[in-house]
Amino acid sequence: MRKLGSVLATAVLSIGIIVAGHGVASADSTSDQHGPDPTKASIEAERGPFDVARVTVPRAGASGFGGGTIYYPSSTEEGKFGAVAIAPGFTASQSSMAWFGPRLASQGFVVFTIDTVTTSDQPDMRGDELRAALRYLTGSSKVKDRIDADRLAVMGHSMGGGGTLEAAKDDPALRAAIPLTPWDLNKNFSRVKTPTMIIGGQSDTIAPVASHSEPFYRSLPDTASKAYLELRGASHFAPNMPNTTIAEYSISWLKRFVDDDRRYDQFLCPAPGASVQISQYLSTCPY
Repeated sequence: MRKLGSVLATAVLSIGIIVAGHGVASADSTSDQHGPDPTKASIEAERGPFDVARVTVPRAGASGFGGGTIYYPSSTEEGKFGAVAIAPGFTASQSSMAWFGPRLASQGFVVFTIDTVTTSDQPDMRGDELRAALRYLTGSSKVKDRIDADRLAVMGHSMGGGGTLEAAKDDPALRAAIPLTPWDLNKNFSRVKTPTMIIGGQSDTIAPVASHSEPFYRSLPDTASKAYLELRGASHFAPNMPNTTIAEYSISWLKRFVDDDRRYDQFLCPAPGASVQISQYLSTCPY
């Protein structure tokens, strides 16, 4: 009887392990991994593992935004990809954000750098334009069949960064938001549920972090996944040119929250300390 009891106990334990294992698999079933296992070198690289193609969207072919350029992985072997729309700042065009296109697309995203309807559009309008661009991407673009419409994100610089926060406030279905040296008169984003990483410039005199990035970060609910990365000595225009620190944290944030790819947790948690590149980093890590 003791032997039979031992056998039964072992069987029950085995079933428990199988069920538990199945539970873990189910909990992680939303993950959508693309590319090889990441390293610090791979997220800092100028190009990732995917070859990139592009298509131009003329202003005349756009509705609710000013046209733009779509960058996307040319291979379809790994299925559909998440997508991110990126807005420029006040008086700027998509060219000011162009470096993000191939950099992010080569890591496994469809990236849409957009022009706004007018270069003087305010943050709330830019938020609407980002959302319109995502609707175009998933609804009528030439690459719509390459996009997982449930995995969408927004980014933007300056007023485009304010627009990024406005878009996240208005659309809780967004998977990630990355405002870059953001500017907005609205300082309350307590309604935002979207995982948000704000990147500010320590020496920004146009959108000083004390009156923009930091209040934005504090207004985000502590129950949400959020981070504030401050670039040491950086000006307002740091996001307008290739920047390894911006790239590696943007890639990690998008991978973690758009793709639910926990392989990138290692680059976000534990939060990095101050360094030559980073003057301050705040977060609700672990996510």
